[in-house]
Formats: sequence, structure tokens, C-alpha cells
Amino acid sequence: MDKNISLSSPLKRITVLDALRGFALLGVILMHMIQHFGIRSLPSENEFLSFPVLDEAVQWIGNNIIMGRFINIFAFLFGLSFFIQMDRATKKGVDFRLRFVWRMILLLVMGLLAHSFFNLEIISLYAFFGLLMLPLYRVKNWVLLVIIAFLLLGGPRIIQAVDHNSSVEIEQTDTTERADNEQRPRTTPEHLANPSFLNSAIHNYKERLPGKINYQFGYFGRGYVTFALFIIGLIIGRIRFFERLDKRKKHNFYLFIGFALMTLLIIWVRTMLPPPDLSILFRPNGQYMPSSLLAVMTLQDLELVFFSGTLALGFTLLYQNLKFGKYLEVLSPYGRTALTNYIMQGVIGALLFAPWALGSTFSNWGVASLFLLGIVIYVVQIVCSKYWLKQFLYGPLEWLWRSGTYLKFQPFRKK
Repeated sequence: MDKNISLSSPLKRITVLDALRGFALLGVILMHMIQHFGIRSLPSENEFLSFPVLDEAVQWIGNNIIMGRFINIFAFLFGLSFFIQMDRATKKGVDFRLRFVWRMILLLVMGLLAHSFFNLEIISLYAFFGLLMLPLYRVKNWVLLVIIAFLLLGGPRIIQAVDHNSSVEIEQTDTTERADNEQRPRTTPEHLANPSFLNSAIHNYKERLPGKINYQFGYFGRGYVTFALFIIGLIIGRIRFFERLDKRKKHNFYLFIGFALMTLLIIWVRTMLPPPDLSILFRPNGQYMPSSLLAVMTLQDLELVFFSGTLALGFTLLYQNLKFGKYLEVLSPYGRTALTNYIMQGVIGALLFAPWALGSTFSNWGVASLFLLGIVIYVVQIVCSKYWLKQFLYGPLEWLWRSGTYLKFQPFRKK
């Protein structure tokens, strides 16, 4: 077979995955709106559209139903998409590995550029994990399951904590120096004192990027869970789960019930343990890291993964239902243009909350109002995605990424 065959032509899509990807991005934008897209503005007492009781309820929904759950689905789908790309390349007799490496480098560049707008962007991390997926593509499933278990049970965190605890008694914190630092007057950061896009971008790269890396790979270890979800996506692709949905409806329903029960069980067990002091994870400062903290964090990671699985399976079951599926199908165009929509979410978020833009206004809005505004933005993006794909084969950034992957302009407008 011709080794120069390209994968640039549009391929048959599994539409439920597009719709599920669109569903995941709904949770992403709603949580990011509540978090002001991680953008800090100068505090103000001029609250606007604030409804205390409703705000508290929406904040609870964000913390306990949305945060960490929907982005997990997005990560899982990235791992699944990796398998689909590599599998289709293999069937066409194409060695896609080097092309995929270049594709991830391009994604990394896009992610780092997006980071200048909002520091909560995640695609730069996905690009890094995408590269790590290549050597795992042909690894046996049982080995992948061992890696997943190690990551989800907090293996990296435990190793770091053991190393940290063994050095606590050896490394003494200089309390005098710490006290001097605490007494040192705090100055207003440059990006707040002199608001501009350039100053905000510098702050995002200089201050927030190291913090992101610590959050992903430090004691909190969010990145290890994300990588585990990538690998789960690879395994789900191998067993052709989404290609055989119609033959597994009853099985999928029982699987949904199992994930829901496991989620409730883990939440119940977690409530029996003392609330953790999460500040230790970010600033150990010579403090001993208790095993109870590690246990709670592992349970929290497992709860997020099972909760995400419950949401994804529930959505899939509804999508298969003739009554509900026709309504959920409206999310497919959004999912097909997920990269464009995700980055546009961040650009819009920067315009709303950055001190150099409209931050002085929207940073004062109540949580419920921001939540509703997030829904409005999402609906507008759905409409735009639908009409865009009537004229074009891909979203703007999807086309740019695809053209960059093959180093030549790809077909764009529908004939």
C-alpha cells in the first residue's frame, strides 16, 4: 500500500463523540465563568446582579457537579481520538507517528499562545500527554490498566510525599526569613497596577505557568489523573466501545448504574474522613504530610473519575434514545469545532475578566449571573458552529491545525 497516502480527507465520524465533546465543553465554560477564567482583577465593593441565595446554590453546583468532572470527559475523549487517528492510519497503511508528533507540537504552540489570554487553558498539557501516548499505543491492555491504577491511586503523590516526609526533620525551615517575608508589604502586581494585555500575558507566563505545572505534577497531581484518562480513552477505543453502542444498550445501562453507585460509595467513604488541609499540598513549608490527606486526595480523584464516567454514560444513553437523541445531536457541530470553541471561550473570558478589558465590570457580577452568561455564550457558539459547518468542512482552528499537520493547505469550503 502507498505509504504516502494522507489522512487529510474527511473521515466518517462517530457523531455521539462529537456531541459528548460538546457536552463536556458546556461544563468547562460554566466552571470557567464561575472562576473568572482564572483572571484576577482589583477587588471592588460594587457588586452587580448578585443574588446571595441563588449564587450560593450555583457555586455548590459548580464545586460538586461540574468542577473536574466535565474536563475529565474532555481528556478522556482526547485519548480516544488519539486511538482513532492511529487506528485509521494503520488501516490505510500510513505511518502517522512522526506526523502526530508534529501535530502535538503545533497544539502545544496554540496552547501556549492561548495561555497569554487565560492561564486555565489545558491544551498545552494535552499536547505533552499526546506525545507520551505514542509509546503506549501498542502496549498490552493489562499493562495499561496497571499504569492507570498507579496514577489514579495516587502513586506519584505518595512517592513525592514519602520523599518529602523523610526530609522534614532534616531540612529546617528558616523561620526568621519566613517572618521577614510575611512582614514585607505587598505591592500591587504590575498587570493590575498598569493593566494591559502585554502585562497580563507576562504575568501569565512568569507567575501562573509555574503554578499550573505545580498543580498538575506537584502534590496535588491533577495531571496524573488527566493522563490516566487519556489511557482509559485508548483502551475504550481498542474495545470499539462507541462503535458497538447499539448492540450494548442494556449493558451500558448497567454500567451507568455501576458508575453511579461507585461514585456515591466513594463520596460516602470520603465524608467519614476528616476534611483535608489542601494548603499543605501547595506549600508544604517543612510540614509533615499525613497519610489521611493522601487517602482523601486519592478518594477525591477516584470520585471525580467515576462521576465523569457516570455523566458520560448517562449522556450516551440519552443520545441513543430516539426521543432525546435528536435534541442532543445539536451539540455535534459544537464538538466537531471543539478546538476553535474552546480557545474562543478563553479569549471571550479574557475580554470579560481581564483588568485591561472589561474586568472592572464583569468581575463584580454574581456567580449565578455569570453562570447564565456562560450558557448564553455557549448557545451562541452552538449556533455559530452549526452554520459554519454548513459552509466549511472544519472549524477555523481545526483547519489551520490540519493544514499545519500536513504542511499544505487542506480543503476547507464544502463543494
